[in-house]
Formats: sequence, structure tokens, C-alpha cells
Amino acid sequence: MKNFQNTRPNVGIGDVVKNVGSGIYNRTIGRLFSSGIRRDSRIVNARAKWSGRDSKKDWRVKLKVPTGSPLEAFFFENNQLLQPLREEMGIFWPLTPSIVIQYSANYNAMEQTHSNYPHYQYGNSQVDQMNIFGEFPVQNQQDAKHWVATVNFLRTASKMFFGENEGYGLKGNPPPIFHLYGYGDHMFNKVPVIINTFNVELRSGIDYISTTQTPVYADDLANMEFFDFKNEDATWAPTLSTISVLVTPIYSRESVKNFSMSKFVRGELNGRGSNEIGFI
Repeated sequence: MKNFQNTRPNVGIGDVVKNVGSGIYNRTIGRLFSSGIRRDSRIVNARAKWSGRDSKKDWRVKLKVPTGSPLEAFFFENNQLLQPLREEMGIFWPLTPSIVIQYSANYNAMEQTHSNYPHYQYGNSQVDQMNIFGEFPVQNQQDAKHWVATVNFLRTASKMFFGENEGYGLKGNPPPIFHLYGYGDHMFNKVPVIINTFNVELRSGIDYISTTQTPVYADDLANMEFFDFKNEDATWAPTLSTISVLVTPIYSRESVKNFSMSKFVRGELNGRGSNEIGFI
């Protein structure tokens, strides 16, 4: 039997992957060139990269209490239950939610005698209800506190100011108006909305985390025998749930008087001013 000597140089696995990858790359580029895309094309020369995120900008979708309104004191003054929401002055979706938004231009059909086609008369334009729905993951007790505060905030936000001992000058008012934020200046920025409905999905087959809204500090844990947990209100939060909110943009007559189509098309009515609201 003859001894065959391996005359090929040592080839590592990295070289094999490199050769295979470059072959696929070259074939792909060849197909692009055959389609008329040259080497100086931006498609060929494009490189994927992550853009830097400015810490001063928050792109999360949020429903916030209007700044300077009596609602700030109503929701967050001496309210331990909603304390996790105090910094943001409202709720936000921790994961990117789905948003369904529809714009409408309404026309009324004018029937014509002995005609196959009606004439249409313009009625009005409007922004219809928007559905915001996203998942809320809960991984620890702090997340659970935030989830409990979010649900209680939405429960309150969908009710009018009715009953005894209604302070803050809000007695008899309808459910409050909030400001919708999300995705930057020219998407949702200080858009006034009312909450029509909200849904919370409490799933089966997942874990739930128990939490209390009263903070427990290190000194309390050190003196565990003197800290009475039995008197604390305990709540169980699901480790994963879906919260959906149906909102409607609402603009006062005074706000509509300041609307300008020429300013709107240039993005100047996006609510960036201190006394302005966002038109969408």
C-alpha cells in the first residue's frame, strides 16, 4: 500500500469560513453588478451601524400628566401606590409597543338623478382612535411595583372625579386629558389624548411575583424581626402580560384656532414650545 503524503498546506477552520463567506459575498455582488448596480452604488457601499442614542432624549411611548396641572398633585402627592410612576409623571411601555393609528378625510355622497356616479362633498378630517398595545415583563419586585402602579393609574385615568372628599378643585370633572409622547419630536410629542378603554391580560401558565408598594430599606431588613410584613398590602403581578390602551386625540376650540396648515406641513406644530401641544 502506498503512503500518500498530504501536500496541501494546513488550513484552519477560520480560513474555510472566510473562503466560503467571501465566495457568497462575491456571488451576491456579481448578481448586483449584472443588475446594473455599479461599485459606486450606495447599496453596495452601505454599512450597517448603530446610531448613538442621546441620553437627553427619551423615545419611549408614554402617557403623561400635563406639566403644571392639578393632576400632578392628584396622582402623585402622598401616594405611595403610584410612587414608581412619579419620576415620569405617567406610564410608559417598557418594551416597544405596537400602535395602530388611522387618519380620515370624510366625504358625503350627493346622489344625482339619472347618474351612474355620485358627487362628493367634503365634510371634515380627523385623527381616529389609536390603539397602543405592548408587553410588560416583570422580573423582580421593583418591576412588579411598577406594573401595579401602571394598572392603578389606568383604572383612575378612565374615571371621572366623583364622590366625597374630592380635593384639588377637580370635583365633577370628566376623566382627565393626558399627553402622549413617543418616537421623537415629529411623531408623538405632547399630543393631548383621552383614554377610551384599556385592557390588561392576566395570562395563565406563567409565574406571578408578589410585591408590596411600601419600600423596604436595608435598615428594615437588618431588623427583620421588628418589621411586620403582615400589615403590608401584597399584590401579585404576572411575569409577562399585555396592556393595551385605546386613546383618542382631542383638541380644544382655542387650540384649533391656532392651527395653521402651512406651519403644520413644515412640522412647526409638533408641540416643542412650552405652551404648545402637538398636532398630528
